[in-house]
Amino acid sequence: MNFLGNLGGGGGLQVQIKLHANPAGLSTKQIVPLSSGTPEWKVNKNPFASHVIHKKLQQVQPMQQAMQQQQQQTPYPYANTMDRSDPVHVYEANQDIEGLVCLYLPPGKTYDHLGIKVQFLGRVNLPHASFDGRSHYDFISLVKELYPPGKLCQSEIIIPFQFRNVEKQHETYHGKNVSVKYLVRVIVERKFLLPIKKDEEVLIQLPGQEPQSNPSIKMEVGIDECLHIEFEYQKRCYHLQDVITGNIHFILVRIKIKYMELTVIRRECCGDGLLSNDATTAINGGPSGNSNAGGGEKGRTITETQTLTRYEIMDGAPVKGERIPVKMWLGGIPADLSPTVHASYSTRFSVRYYLNLVLVDEEDRRYFKQQEIILWRKDLG
Repeated sequence: MNFLGNLGGGGGLQVQIKLHANPAGLSTKQIVPLSSGTPEWKVNKNPFASHVIHKKLQQVQPMQQAMQQQQQQTPYPYANTMDRSDPVHVYEANQDIEGLVCLYLPPGKTYDHLGIKVQFLGRVNLPHASFDGRSHYDFISLVKELYPPGKLCQSEIIIPFQFRNVEKQHETYHGKNVSVKYLVRVIVERKFLLPIKKDEEVLIQLPGQEPQSNPSIKMEVGIDECLHIEFEYQKRCYHLQDVITGNIHFILVRIKIKYMELTVIRRECCGDGLLSNDATTAINGGPSGNSNAGGGEKGRTITETQTLTRYEIMDGAPVKGERIPVKMWLGGIPADLSPTVHASYSTRFSVRYYLNLVLVDEEDRRYFKQQEIILWRKDLG
């Protein structure tokens, strides 16, 4: 995985963490590579990125094999640990976390330490909010001792580690103002100096099941004696690669409509204010701007609204009685979608998605109707 050097302050000691991507006897459905890299908040995903990254991985793998062969032939593996490019893998929540801690020293060097530990952390980061005065909250914190205090004498030391049967209740999430991370951390304690720390993120996803109750969405938009529209979506809950289908029925049209579009909106809310009585207002309301912070420091809520895609349904004026079909592929949205997240005491953030139907008339007046949809994960990836 990513390599971090601690030259100078670490006395030449190099620490590397390698997570097992294919443990023996493990179903391939429980760990899969991500062609698009670590999911992020930004809406800039290239639709051709999957092909490009896959091609790059095909070019990198032969180089990695050559480096491994060279490492086996040379007596100084310390010189061959730089610039490694490994694919990013995602793990299912019930999968055990295991791997190797690799310690490297320059040839002929020794290193005194006060103990080496490996830690598994599940952490929610809220840089602009707080958990009772703290910017993060650890819902998992497990520590295992790898080496007792002593002296490292070998140029290369490989230590296996395992964290079994750990409940991982939240999915990895990298948002605008909040993140949920799982970390494997190696700590090398030193006398009179701060410990050396090396972190490796573990991406966790939680596949779910379609809700048993998944009713259709039916709504009306109207202006007295000017406009009356009924629109229907076949269901409210969708998996991340699903297709949104429905239709729009124009019952009364007495204004000149220029065009109509459907947008998908993601709304991230975080802070202590979500746990107060007015949490519903903070989650469902708020302007469609970039951010909104309300309340005092103890009840502060930060809201970030993001338009993920715009889909033009109609261009031109409709007529009375006309029905327009709607079909939108969620997999084609140029963003990394995540399942819907509801606020809880242990996370203090929510992520919700909305379909926003927008009509614009010839005078550029906008009429819109917003409806929340529920997203869930069907498969890893």
